[in-house]
Amino acid sequence: MATISISIPKVPLQAYFLCAMRVMWIAVPLAVLLPLHLVWHLLRLPSPWAMLFLRIAARALGARVHVHGSPLRRDVFFVANHISWHDIPILAGITGTSFVAQDGVRDWPIIGWLAKLNRTIFVNRTEKQNVGQQVAELREAIAENWSVTLFPEGTTSDGRGLLPFKQSLFATLAPPPKPMMIQPVLLDFGANTPDIAWVGVETGWESAWRAFTRPGSYDVDVHFLEPFDPGALADRKVVCALARTRLTDALSATLGYPVT
Repeated sequence: MATISISIPKVPLQAYFLCAMRVMWIAVPLAVLLPLHLVWHLLRLPSPWAMLFLRIAARALGARVHVHGSPLRRDVFFVANHISWHDIPILAGITGTSFVAQDGVRDWPIIGWLAKLNRTIFVNRTEKQNVGQQVAELREAIAENWSVTLFPEGTTSDGRGLLPFKQSLFATLAPPPKPMMIQPVLLDFGANTPDIAWVGVETGWESAWRAFTRPGSYDVDVHFLEPFDPGALADRKVVCALARTRLTDALSATLGYPVT
């Protein structure tokens, strides 16, 4: 009878150590700051604790964040390129923003729960017949939140260009539910982009393991570009096109070649 041998890849002991250290680096502040966040929430006060926790989480994962430009603090809709889930603690740690995310994130262990605490707005991009309802829900949420971030590519990219933008949710801002600005944001991981990007067939757990076991730190430049008033534009297509043009121009300057 033939025997079947199964090769189990060996994981260096250093990887387990790095993962444990980063989990502790995130878990200890969470245990301290979460009760404070909940108390502020019960008192209906603006909570600074989620923003502080996410800043710590980004640093625990190795991010050395360099901010360029001036982020708006309230009544702003950030539109950003999307490289990996690192983007979320990095951006929220700078601005305190909430996010528009696919509704599947709601069911992720721990991550989904934390996303809800950070006032994440969940949408289902696969149910095109419900776009009108999703736009209405997003408009209501934007009216209540100080700042919201949308990743209009709808998925992560490899950082060498921009994917086509999903136009449907820009209907939320044509016109906006209240006076507000759109501020495009470019995340640039430089030479570390291939190590950080979540692309291809890699699962969420595989991406997380790679992030928690990656040795050393990395630099990320976050460029807050010139904001514009969506209320002064004709419709969602024009709003979407202008946001994408501002990001492609900035990315082209960063990469040193034209991005379309």
